[in-house]
Amino acid sequence: MSETMRAVFMDGVERIEVRDAPIPKPGPGEALLKVHACSVCGSDIKIYRYGNARLTYPVIVGHEIAGEVVAVGDGVEAVSRGDRVAVGADVPGVWNTNVRDKDSYIDYASGHEFDGGFAEFMLLNQRMLEFGPVSHIPDSLEYDQAALAEPLACVIKGLDFGNFGRGKSIAVIGLGPLGCMTLELAKGYGASQIFAIQRSRARLDAARDFAPNAHFICTLDEDPVEAVLNATGGRGVDMVMTTSGNVVAHRQAIEMVGHLGYVNLFGGLRGEPNLEIDSNIIHYKECFVMGTHGSDPAHHKEAVRFLATGVVHGERYISKTFGIESIAEAYAFHEGHTAFKAVVHPQPGSASS
Repeated sequence: MSETMRAVFMDGVERIEVRDAPIPKPGPGEALLKVHACSVCGSDIKIYRYGNARLTYPVIVGHEIAGEVVAVGDGVEAVSRGDRVAVGADVPGVWNTNVRDKDSYIDYASGHEFDGGFAEFMLLNQRMLEFGPVSHIPDSLEYDQAALAEPLACVIKGLDFGNFGRGKSIAVIGLGPLGCMTLELAKGYGASQIFAIQRSRARLDAARDFAPNAHFICTLDEDPVEAVLNATGGRGVDMVMTTSGNVVAHRQAIEMVGHLGYVNLFGGLRGEPNLEIDSNIIHYKECFVMGTHGSDPAHHKEAVRFLATGVVHGERYISKTFGIESIAEAYAFHEGHTAFKAVVHPQPGSASS
């Protein structure tokens, strides 16, 4: 094995460069991952455009990862050489055991506090192996699809916190990859009604395969709040997920949710004005307005299971693949919002497709 690898370094806002770096050497409690796939996330783009206080430059970014364990240090029990695994971002840390009967919160993450997956190799440190989202994947699940376990886990957490389940209704505002994953999961969970809301007609049409029986609403043609209320006899829906990073979507979500319903302001906002809402809407609806960010390791394992069993069709989300030297093109493809996921193949000889 060569002593060096190619990796994508972020050196500051809007400063990324592919260059050589030493291949990490796993010490006691650590393992080395040969990265086969790392997909581009919307948060990668936000970090690139706006930065993030959690980063110390230079850092290797990328956190939607799948690969093969090629070396393990002393004392490692979580993985063995040759294991195929998906790796998520968020490693829990202890915070407050009285919050939702949980004893963890997002403490640090791959591609943030420590180096991530836009590299030929990635070190799985001791804390990641002991507490983090490192999930074994079956041979039937391709690496490209397994890398999607990270964003899917975030959606699972979002629905979990909204107490979503069989017989409940949901509206999804924003039909990018995460919005369509929400559609598929809602269908798999046995939703009574699904409303899929999007401004772009092209994105709306592309989303139809994920939940054919959903009510599709183009906001260019009709007011989504009126459409949802009319279709539900004025009651509204049990849950709204805003997978669009748009403050208007956040306001509309609160207006269309029903009595005792849940609103998850799932899409993070950058460069948007503050949310202004009549708080009486929340008061009289007795609704719950929340946000979720990231996921827990248990959600990541559940995401792998859903991808492996076809509850969520991972292959439908992969629009284009890129070699590591084409990271700038992969970012630009994601920002174009014309398709779904861009997946980077870091290994030598990986060509764009």
